[in-house]
Amino acid sequence: MADQQKTCFVVMGFGVKTDYHTSRELDLDKSYKYIIKTAVEDAGLKCIRADEIPHAGTIDVPMFEQLLKADVVLADLSTSNCNAIYELGVRHALRPRTTIIIAEEQFANPFDVNHILIRRYRHDGKVLDIEEVDRFRKLLKQAIIDIVNAEQNDSPVYTYLSNLEPPEERIVTTGKAGNIVSAIAPETAAAPEPTTPAVSVLLQQVTEAKKNSDFLLAKALLTTLHTLSPRQSQWVQQLALVTYKAKYPDPYNALLEAKQILQPLQPESSNNAETLGIWGAIHKRLFDISRDPGDLDTAISAYEKGYRLQSDYYNGINWAFLLNVRASLTQDRAEAITDFMLARRTRADVLKIADAKFAELKTIKDVEDDDNRYWVLATKAEAWVGLGNDAEAEECLRQAKPYSEYWMCESTQQQIDALKKLLQNSPLDGL
Repeated sequence: MADQQKTCFVVMGFGVKTDYHTSRELDLDKSYKYIIKTAVEDAGLKCIRADEIPHAGTIDVPMFEQLLKADVVLADLSTSNCNAIYELGVRHALRPRTTIIIAEEQFANPFDVNHILIRRYRHDGKVLDIEEVDRFRKLLKQAIIDIVNAEQNDSPVYTYLSNLEPPEERIVTTGKAGNIVSAIAPETAAAPEPTTPAVSVLLQQVTEAKKNSDFLLAKALLTTLHTLSPRQSQWVQQLALVTYKAKYPDPYNALLEAKQILQPLQPESSNNAETLGIWGAIHKRLFDISRDPGDLDTAISAYEKGYRLQSDYYNGINWAFLLNVRASLTQDRAEAITDFMLARRTRADVLKIADAKFAELKTIKDVEDDDNRYWVLATKAEAWVGLGNDAEAEECLRQAKPYSEYWMCESTQQQIDALKKLLQNSPLDGL
């Protein structure tokens, strides 16, 4: 009978996470897909992350089982993810060896892991350089092979408490007389509960639904994800996004629902550019329907904060657009001129940010970054329209088209068309 394949359980955050130490956003799913999972499988092990485990009820039971039973646990501590650090501590308490720790190179070591070997890789925010992926994947593969064959403790718990014995799992049940039976008999074992599909499968279905502009299906899938793990902020953000894009039961009520969904992330005081961008988008669309100046002011404030905090081009280009909207509505010509000129200056700055970002994307040779490439080019196109250069704008849109999905192009074109109308009534006319 062939030996059962060894397993590696990966402990890390999911999706795009903010590293508050450096104010960068890191796409940890790219680290997993292109470095970790490939390295583990190349080393001959089965790779498992918590979001790939179908389960019923809480994820805690299969997660703790993996921390106890997995032949190797690999912990990526990038962005100082609290859950990953906690799960690493549990593994160190349960098993004396076969635990590997990695982190992106700007990770700031907490004191308690300062003396433990952490293997480093370079992460460029939401992108990964192909050459860096290849380098670290080979290093990690060899580290996994070496640690599987080694008989050396890597847990500080068992290193310093040398007489400690690791726990062993026992399956027990209580008989009629209160006696402990060593195992559950097959005929009395309860039928397994139906399982929820793995998070990774649900996320793949969300991606496909959004690609097909089926936002109601994406909403249903993200609602399931949110129920499974309500603390995952990126799922709250995406649920709010697809909720207002679904326009169900009507655009206005969908926006109110999206606003309520985002509230747990405290968007009024958030420093997260993604949360601020979605909060701004919700109130921007509410203003389009209600014409309530309060919604316009809230959207302007959210976009401005997201732009100024992190030089975020998405927030910046939308802030500039809404400055033009406000300029078109005010009766005070001086105020209108101020907003109009601030919008122009912001677009000039956003264009520099987008140019630098696009140059970075070309230099880094990212493994997978179509969405980023599209939005950078779409931002440049809108900035050029706002600065009066339609030829450059058309060239940017032409370059962006191969990276787009239908709803992206539709959203971009609607905003550019609206901007052109706003610019026709400049407060500078007649000066």
